[in-house]
Amino acid sequence: MTKGLVLRVYSDFYDIEAEDGSLWQCKIAGRLKRQKLHTTLLAAGDRVQFDPVDVEAGAGLVTEIAPRQRVLSRVRPGGGHPFEDVILANPDEIMIVFAAAEPEPHLRMLDRFLVAAEASELQIFIVINKIDISGEERARAIFGLYEQAGYPLIYTSAKRDIGIEALRRRLADHITVVSGPSGVGKSALINCVQPGLKLRTGEVMDIGKGRHTTRAAQLLPLRGGGYLADTPGLRELGLWDIRAEELSDYFPEIRGHAADCKFSFCTHLHEPGCAVQAALAAGLIHPHRWDSYQRLYRGNLDD
Repeated sequence: MTKGLVLRVYSDFYDIEAEDGSLWQCKIAGRLKRQKLHTTLLAAGDRVQFDPVDVEAGAGLVTEIAPRQRVLSRVRPGGGHPFEDVILANPDEIMIVFAAAEPEPHLRMLDRFLVAAEASELQIFIVINKIDISGEERARAIFGLYEQAGYPLIYTSAKRDIGIEALRRRLADHITVVSGPSGVGKSALINCVQPGLKLRTGEVMDIGKGRHTTRAAQLLPLRGGGYLADTPGLRELGLWDIRAEELSDYFPEIRGHAADCKFSFCTHLHEPGCAVQAALAAGLIHPHRWDSYQRLYRGNLDD
């Protein structure tokens, strides 16, 4: 029996990387298929055990699936039980890529990406690309408020190979979800990290509206260790499942003060004895982030 990691799923077949680095195309044992589950049986990122069936052809049969540590998923209603559609199993972190210029930074969009990422309960870091256009000083002036909020930032230029080594170090030995709007240079950036590695295109984050794609995730192995997860994107998870009363949990600089509010049901918008309002007045919460929180709380997701 051989241990492996599911890299991609298509039809009834699964591409699996064994611990020795060899690649296998596997099917699932019938006894596993017969289980009545309310979640996707096998997804990219799952760790499995399989029996080689045809060594020469690289064919195998999955016989065991390890318990998942975490998932990126969405819930589909159905019958008496909702079904968990697993986009990716066992991710470690999310990398959100934005550009310092061309296109102009849209910070409210970045805030929405961050809220969706926070809801996934994964580690988050932000990559600011195209600093060769804006200049690093201007990029830091624009995006420094996110460092104040507690997010790690890496400033890069795919064109001039700036920050690429720092990015490689961050990606090593992790399963990293790649996210960000179109036009920010995700593909060029990843090609700098590892030439020849290609992401699928087309991720656009339209909060609360737009088409829902059904693309499955795939894992792209990195030579320095770790994997990039090319997924349908955070727009697949959306913000429509986040309740207003949960929103403060997804702004770390607000979350850190909310426990000290006088009322447990505090919205942080107008209640007396609000520790978040006090932190805002003391300059511990950036006004832009506060404005984004208020807009999201009131349901203004489109600007």
